[in-house]
Amino acid sequence: MKSVLIIGMGRMGRHLAKKMHQLGNEVMIADINPAIIEALSDRFTDSTICDCTNESVIASLDVKSFDVCFVTIGEDFQASLVVTSLLKKHGARRIVAKTNQDIQAELLRIIGADEVVYPEVDTAEKLAVRYNANNIFDFVPLTEEYSIYELPVMSAWAGHTLMELNIRRKYQINIIAVKNGTNLDANLSADYRFRPDDHIIVIGRSDDVFRVAAKT
Repeated sequence: MKSVLIIGMGRMGRHLAKKMHQLGNEVMIADINPAIIEALSDRFTDSTICDCTNESVIASLDVKSFDVCFVTIGEDFQASLVVTSLLKKHGARRIVAKTNQDIQAELLRIIGADEVVYPEVDTAEKLAVRYNANNIFDFVPLTEEYSIYELPVMSAWAGHTLMELNIRRKYQINIIAVKNGTNLDANLSADYRFRPDDHIIVIGRSDDVFRVAAKT
């Protein structure tokens, strides 16, 4: 369990707070808008209506006691800069800030953000990958070169085992799990026999994975 502070209860902040709470973490939320905090107060008992661009407010929050501080302020980039700078000044252990522009991300890093996230850009990239090739159900980028993908098994693989198909050598991808409905098998043996309705979770380069996806 971690303790997290989330400043800015826009769409991303609300979703982040909800998920962090569901995962069993201690969540404190902060926003300048009283109506927003009041609407969320029944789900988040540790909440505060405040202007976090005010240094005395940041000082009062004891930000160094949180494992992570998230800055998810909506469109007011100046406020994001000020809050990030104040969090750094008052000893925040880890600061994660939201933005949608590279130049803003660079400024946030310069003044103290440990990580900058691009929610809209990330969503757009995932959609582009999914719809660039047929039958890509999901993907998670790992590096510029490698990602994890979910795609249906080739019809020609059905009834054959991992050992028989020698997939790594033939297709330059690594299967790390097989998904069938709601069941996920992440401990595959060489004699696993594919079924026609299996989905495979693979790690590989995009070009190699797209070649496989095109044949499914």
